[in-house]
Amino acid sequence: IFFRPHTMADQSKNQQYDLTKKLSQYLDRHLIFPLLDFLSAREIWPAGQLTDAKLALLSKTNMIDYYAEIYKNAKGQDIPQEMKDKRLTVVESLRKLQNEIRVFLEYFSGEEGGQRLHMLKSEGNFNLAHLEAKCGISESTLDSMYKYAKFQFECGNYAGAAEYLYYYRTLSVSRDNDTSAMWGKLGAEILMQNWETASEDLKILREHLDNSPGHQLQARTWLIHWALFIFFNHPDGRDGIIDMFFQEKYMNAIQTTCPHILRYLATACITNKKKRGQIKELVRVIEQEYGNYRDPITEFVHALYVDYNFDLAQEKLAACEVVLQNDFFLVPCLEEFVENAKLTIFENYCRIHSVIDIGMVAEKLGMDREKAEVWIVNLIRQARLDARIDSQANQVIMDSQATNVYQLVKEKTKNLSVRTLMLTEALSSKMQSGDQKQRGLAY
Repeated sequence: IFFRPHTMADQSKNQQYDLTKKLSQYLDRHLIFPLLDFLSAREIWPAGQLTDAKLALLSKTNMIDYYAEIYKNAKGQDIPQEMKDKRLTVVESLRKLQNEIRVFLEYFSGEEGGQRLHMLKSEGNFNLAHLEAKCGISESTLDSMYKYAKFQFECGNYAGAAEYLYYYRTLSVSRDNDTSAMWGKLGAEILMQNWETASEDLKILREHLDNSPGHQLQARTWLIHWALFIFFNHPDGRDGIIDMFFQEKYMNAIQTTCPHILRYLATACITNKKKRGQIKELVRVIEQEYGNYRDPITEFVHALYVDYNFDLAQEKLAACEVVLQNDFFLVPCLEEFVENAKLTIFENYCRIHSVIDIGMVAEKLGMDREKAEVWIVNLIRQARLDARIDSQANQVIMDSQATNVYQLVKEKTKNLSVRTLMLTEALSSKMQSGDQKQRGLAY
């Protein structure tokens, strides 16, 4: 319903590399609002299109007042009658749901209710059996509480939604709405920017989905996209995204349904020095998906690690800056990415050249010679490169090392035994399955 340039020629580079439309397919509509606000501030798309998109999303929520505010500013007139009617319906539905959980609200309201809640938790009595005997709170009350929490979420009251979804999941014996409650709680915490709590909720939902049958590919695809909010805001997020997305089941989901996520995984790998060991696997996946998805960030990785084209890598790095500046999730990574990308370029350059001119490096990095020399010295120390500086010749001298043939063979074959065992087990399992089918036919 939004982002409609007439032809590809009408798109600017910013529009061409904007992933909002792809990301939005796997996000709750409430999670799309921050992305649209970001695009409005960046002026990447026409303001009218973004306003129409926001109104279309809001019309499917209970945030009628927010809709009215945007509509009036954009159109200069009052909202349509159908939205006025919807406001009355929302108010009436809210009263009805509050009445259905009145026993819970009254028992735990106010200062006295808060103390009662704390005492029950400390005594281990905050459970359905105790509350049903004590004040008549039943499973039916909790079903209404789930609906009330969902209603609060649709009204934009994310704190209230998170609170009542927590109560519902803690107290409910029925697991009918458990998965939906987990998604709702995670979404509410993300929208409140409670990154620590959201990170814990993400782990809980991940474990639940991994142990649940059916629609796992779809669920993991959605979870991958929701997790971006956490991974690029939580202090340990760059470790988290690498640990999660490189797991086989999540990498399969990325390659099958959303290869555009490689932009975010590549950024995390480039900016995370502790996880540089995953670069090789990242390069393998980017090379596999190069025909399906590419942008300046994945092209930078490809140019550097596949083509070993350092001039092209430098060119792509300039394009990466534009992409990072206009990506909702990656803006905070801009300076860190550029610095680490330069380090990576030079480190790889050093590994395949024996003599490097410092003046050339200074020119490529936009530094004067003295700063470039200091920068190179620091890099040699950090990367533990076997190199020395010849200040008189204005060169970096790489000490050559003979290639160890035995080490190369070891690297190439280190996983061969494991793969052979897995293949043998798979064939054995298939043969056993075939034998069982044959015996079944005989009966």
